[in-house]
Amino acid sequence: MSINSYVVKGTVVGALGGLLFGFDTAVISGTTQALTSVYHLSPTLLGVTVSSALVGTVIAALGAGIPGQRFGRRDTLRVMAIFYVISALGCAFAWNWPALIAFRFVGGLGIGGSSVLGPMYIAEIAPPKWRGRLVGCFQINVVIGILLAYMSNYFIGTAHLGATEWRWQLGVSGIPAVLFFIALFGIPRSPRWLVMQRKLDEAAGVLRRTGVPDVKVEMDEIIASVHLERTASKERLFSRKYAKPIFLAITVGMFCQLSGINAILYYLNDIFALAGASKMSGNLQAVAVGAVNLVATLSAMAVIDHIGRRRLLLIGTSGLVLCLAAVSAIFLTHRHMNWLVWLLMAYIACFAISQGAVIWVYVSEVFPNRVRSKGQSVGSSSHWITNAIISLVFPIMATSSGAYPFMFFGAMMVVDLFVILFYYPETTGISLEQVQHEFGID
Repeated sequence: MSINSYVVKGTVVGALGGLLFGFDTAVISGTTQALTSVYHLSPTLLGVTVSSALVGTVIAALGAGIPGQRFGRRDTLRVMAIFYVISALGCAFAWNWPALIAFRFVGGLGIGGSSVLGPMYIAEIAPPKWRGRLVGCFQINVVIGILLAYMSNYFIGTAHLGATEWRWQLGVSGIPAVLFFIALFGIPRSPRWLVMQRKLDEAAGVLRRTGVPDVKVEMDEIIASVHLERTASKERLFSRKYAKPIFLAITVGMFCQLSGINAILYYLNDIFALAGASKMSGNLQAVAVGAVNLVATLSAMAVIDHIGRRRLLLIGTSGLVLCLAAVSAIFLTHRHMNWLVWLLMAYIACFAISQGAVIWVYVSEVFPNRVRSKGQSVGSSSHWITNAIISLVFPIMATSSGAYPFMFFGAMMVVDLFVILFYYPETTGISLEQVQHEFGID
């Protein structure tokens, strides 16, 4: 079955939420020094400033499924778009530090909600044959958004806007957020959600326009799936038989952040400043890191079904250990500072081909259908909560020594290597039923 323009349009619009997710996540890196100066922030308060968005992200990631179920994925994404717009404008015109924190929290709600609803919408509108690749567009857009944030910080920096520069850097995301909101009026509601609301004629119409060859057969499958999900909704996740999948979901989400990835993305300019780079040089080096992130992510998605999840994790995590050890040595000895940007690019590449590419695929594979959505919430919560904690304490640790955070992240990746080696099964090329059998789940 081929993919038509109707599906492409829905995927592009749904994936725009990922682009805004990535942009809002990374853009703060270019403003940390200015915010520290303007609001006289201590390292602790800088951590609060950066992690404030993540509090909203955790809340929305946990709760977005409720309005998404009641009002629909598309219509709830419109609310997320409004959150993005409010956050961008609010941060740009923030009159004091508490106002900035409040508007960053609102932006976090948009990030958390779109991270759940965007992939869900794309998965439900995509033809089965194309579903994996189309849902992957969301992750690619996240990485593109990160690169665009670094590029935006660099180009705004060249405009020499003085004291208002950080306001422009935080506020510019309002433009794509408005476009995202408008574009959401041009795509249909999810056919699966329409079936859940018993709007069968409208659901059939959407399926017909997406090019489904046999609408009746597809409708029957969706109806059966919805019925099975309602029957299984009473299944308890936290029971002994799901102990191993829960362990895997929590650890894969937790270690993804214990690699230091988001702390490094958020504080990238500060890291380069610790190494002696100027503001403009730091912005440009951040663009280089973002570009490597994009290339490595695309490469990982091309090979993940051939090399295997577990093998990618072992290869990439080994590289992370080496890169983090080398960065720690640079900050401890204050020598070879010119190697820092190259090591961070290597670090980003190792992360993108392993933890970055595998986490969401792996979490979705280790749980049986009847508890998969609940299991994904557990993995997502572990990921975002760990992210918030690390982002809060990173500047405090770095104040004592730039080496300490990287030494900690390196040690955590050594632990992660042993966990992967001894506890993580390979799920590539194995049916979900076989995975469940290996875990002793009936």
